Amino acid sequence: MTLGTLIVIIAALAFMLTLVVGFLYKKHKSWLMTFLQNFTGVLFVVSGYVKAIDPLGTAYKMEQYFAELQSTLEPTAMSFLAPVFPFLSEYSESFSVFMIILEIVVGTMLILGHRSKLTSWIFLIIVAFFTFLTGFTYLTGYVPDGVNFFSFGQWGDYNELQMKVTDCGCFGDFLKLEPKISFIKDLVLLLPALYFVFRHNDMHELFSEKTRRISLLILTLLLLIYCFRNFYWNIPHADFRPFKEGVSIRDQKALEEEAEANIQIISYTLKNKLTGKFVELPFDQYLKEYKSYPKTDWDIVDQKRTEPAIPKTKISDFIIYDLEDSDATEPILNEESAFFMFVCHEVSYENSRMEMVEQIDSILEIDTLIDEAGDTSFHERYVVQTEEVETVVYEWDPSYVQRFTDVINPLVEEAAKSGVNSIAVFGGADQKMLESLKRAANLKFRMYTADDILLKTIVRSNPGVVLLRDGRILQKWHYKRVPDFAEIKDEYLQ
Repeated sequence: MTLGTLIVIIAALAFMLTLVVGFLYKKHKSWLMTFLQNFTGVLFVVSGYVKAIDPLGTAYKMEQYFAELQSTLEPTAMSFLAPVFPFLSEYSESFSVFMIILEIVVGTMLILGHRSKLTSWIFLIIVAFFTFLTGFTYLTGYVPDGVNFFSFGQWGDYNELQMKVTDCGCFGDFLKLEPKISFIKDLVLLLPALYFVFRHNDMHELFSEKTRRISLLILTLLLLIYCFRNFYWNIPHADFRPFKEGVSIRDQKALEEEAEANIQIISYTLKNKLTGKFVELPFDQYLKEYKSYPKTDWDIVDQKRTEPAIPKTKISDFIIYDLEDSDATEPILNEESAFFMFVCHEVSYENSRMEMVEQIDSILEIDTLIDEAGDTSFHERYVVQTEEVETVVYEWDPSYVQRFTDVINPLVEEAAKSGVNSIAVFGGADQKMLESLKRAANLKFRMYTADDILLKTIVRSNPGVVLLRDGRILQKWHYKRVPDFAEIKDEYLQ
């Protein structure tokens, strides 16, 4: 699915709705207004619905925005606004659900023509908000590393690698849009938004006001339940991410890495450090003339490359480390027997503090003895000693520990009886932290670490349960919806 295809489908639906409103209900006052109401309304409903399937995805995207806005504003005169963003990030899930429901409800209000003046202003505010976010995302491509966004005089040439947020999340994981395309889309939407504000009296109205109000109230309630079902009670029922059920992580990763290795450089763009002059050289010409462009005078600012035969996804970033920081990816993906992988993108504790604790250690001492004849002999012995060392003590969130003791540990025990092993992969945790959690939750499986964003992409649950065999995902579950092992065995392990 591309944006162009989606726009065509939405325009076709809007055209049919416009004909129904105009000829069947005879409610239109302006054909243009009715079409724009239906087009923008359907667009908002579709955009909101694909995000409602995965509210956590939108929450994670908002956390990215909040973090970047905070770091951008802190060194400026607007630093007083910076503390707002950590607060918003703390409630990103609630904010996500609110924005998703608001988008769908406003889209429905446009289609129904409910309270035209209020709807017009809300639509304008939402579009302006989205335009700000997508504009900020796109324009950061002009801001070199180490330069603040508001230092306009230090902006350089556009480089997509400099962008802090790589996509806007406008359509969730259903459709990835380049920030520039998203920004242009929102700028275009400002036109009907302003048109609605100034000509809201021309909007059509369907059904009675009471019917519209009751319908919107029921819709809001159903959307609230639906959003919570897709992240709080269960994982999304539709998976737009690369780690879908049935996908072979091992095979897909190998294909993507091969495609990446086969990419060819078409040309280099160089910039003279003194004059600011740009030169674009074909690859072969650069290899012949690179000595004429010494690094003391020239920087390579861009390179054009061929597109990979297979687009790169987050599967390329699937790398797992053991607690000694050694790469354990290959043995995990090559495990021929089925096993459970518990995915924990974040560990949750209430408090941590530094304490002095006694540590028992043994040291080797060597005694040198010289007898009467002058011969030397050595005697080794271990001496046990106790010393105080400073360590971190974690007070774990009881509800988080309970997820393991009540759900994960029983599953591990039952699986072990049938010879099915289990491992867990944690994000944002070090060895001492995991050892503390292991004691607190009585965990009895191997523990690994990985990038937290990768783990968030694999499964929308903390912890999430993934059943793997030979590098292939057999099934995924939210920790609140894990079946009994006997049921899992009958359905997936026969």
